[in-house]
Formats: sequence, structure tokens, C-alpha cells
Amino acid sequence: MKIKSVPNGPNMLETDETLTLKTDNGEKALKSPCYLCRCGHSKNKPLCDGSHLAAKFEAPGSEIQGVKKP
Repeated sequence: MKIKSVPNGPNMLETDETLTLKTDNGEKALKSPCYLCRCGHSKNKPLCDGSHLAAKFEAPGSEIQGVKKP
């Protein structure tokens, strides 16, 4: 699994596992990579809808990479 904070953009979650978004409205299968809002302006939270562009969101990039345990 890898989580990458895109500079001035969303968090990108990339994995070879099956992803399912569970909300009060039910469940939805997600494809990898999926993009998670970190600007707070998305109308489709927790998913990114591109609102960071209009909001002129600024934040540095970073990355977290998982390592499978032996």
C-alpha cells in the first residue's frame, strides 16, 4: 500500500487490495488508485472532486509506503 500526498492536491491511495467505501448510504467499490480529499472542500467527501483547484489549496507533497511483514 502507498499513500501519496500530491503537492497542492489530494491524498492518493494505491494498493493491490480490494477497496470498499462504507458510508451511511451503503457501500461502494473503489478502484486503485483512489484520491482522498485533504483540502476539505470536496462535495464528495472523503473522495476528491477537484475542489482543491478552485480553493487554491496549498500543501507540500509526501509519501507513506507500506511494507508487508514477512
